[in-house]
Amino acid sequence: MSVAGLKKQFYKASQLVSEKVGGAEGTKLDEDFKDLERKVDVTSKAVVEVISKTSEYLQPNPASRAKLSMLNSMSKIRGQVKNPGYPQAEGLLGECMAKFGQELGEDTNFGGALVDAGESMKRLAEVKDSLDIDVKQNFIDPLQGLCDKDLREIQHHLKKLEGRRLDYDYKKKRQGKIPDEEVRQALEKFHESKEVAETSMYNLLETDIEQVSQLSSLVESQVQYHRQAVQILEELSDKLRDRMNEAQSRPRREYTPKPKPIFDFGDSDQSNGGYTTSVAPPSTCNSEPSLISFDPARLPFRKSRLPSEPPCCKALYDFDPENEGELGFREGDIITLTNQIDENWYEGTLHGQSGFFPLNYVEVVVPLSN
Repeated sequence: MSVAGLKKQFYKASQLVSEKVGGAEGTKLDEDFKDLERKVDVTSKAVVEVISKTSEYLQPNPASRAKLSMLNSMSKIRGQVKNPGYPQAEGLLGECMAKFGQELGEDTNFGGALVDAGESMKRLAEVKDSLDIDVKQNFIDPLQGLCDKDLREIQHHLKKLEGRRLDYDYKKKRQGKIPDEEVRQALEKFHESKEVAETSMYNLLETDIEQVSQLSSLVESQVQYHRQAVQILEELSDKLRDRMNEAQSRPRREYTPKPKPIFDFGDSDQSNGGYTTSVAPPSTCNSEPSLISFDPARLPFRKSRLPSEPPCCKALYDFDPENEGELGFREGDIITLTNQIDENWYEGTLHGQSGFFPLNYVEVVVPLSN
């Protein structure tokens, strides 16, 4: 930095200290400028907060958002083109329903209904994914661009204006010691920065119809999503109603019990103290009941099992979380394992907190069951 630059920095720092500590008064900006500055500040806060809340609306699970962000970062590092998508709750519910519906069998009432409902939930998840993409492209990305470009540029102009104001005020109060030409140049630069900042703020606020258009795109995407969701759910409702009507129209089958087995402990050659079953012969009026000797020593002996220890690991080093959803711990902590994300990351709980942590920071004591 040049000598002139160092002097200017010293002037600004001295003026700032005299205002903050000594109570000196600096050059006041007009009310119109302050009003523009206030509205731009509110706009900037609104954009940042709306982007955050919209992301939470589309992806409400914070742990899944953190996991998705981590996986996307790892995919970029590995050079993978396709990134994993957010696990929609409807999709997870649909997979669960379809799985157990197929295990029960589609020929059963409940099994077939679960399969139908599961397919509909998966379709809802696909529609929700389309909503995520539309909102990101037509609402979040434009707002993020406004935040990164226009608002950041305005903040740069305001910061430059404040620096030139401090420089001008310092020189103005020392008029006589500082040449008049320097004071005049400082005033000109101050007015120049004020005009640039005022123009940029005015243009931003006058073109806010663009933000209205982006908000309209958000609402249109939501309308489209809910319209498709209603159509899918109405189709599912019709299918389930048809199943109920069909089941009610079929005659009910009566349950026919099978013959009861009898237990024969008389054969000493049975391994492990087992027994054989046979169907009881029909009883006759003249037959006498036979007595069966019972020997408890010949029954199989079963050892009681102690409850197994939960999966856990021991921290080898301290781990301080850097991203939302990560779990911090200290060396020697015992962490309960709940899930393995991939070959590099685990999910676990410690002191009532849950989150993700890297595999190479811990030693597995009790592994997760397959």
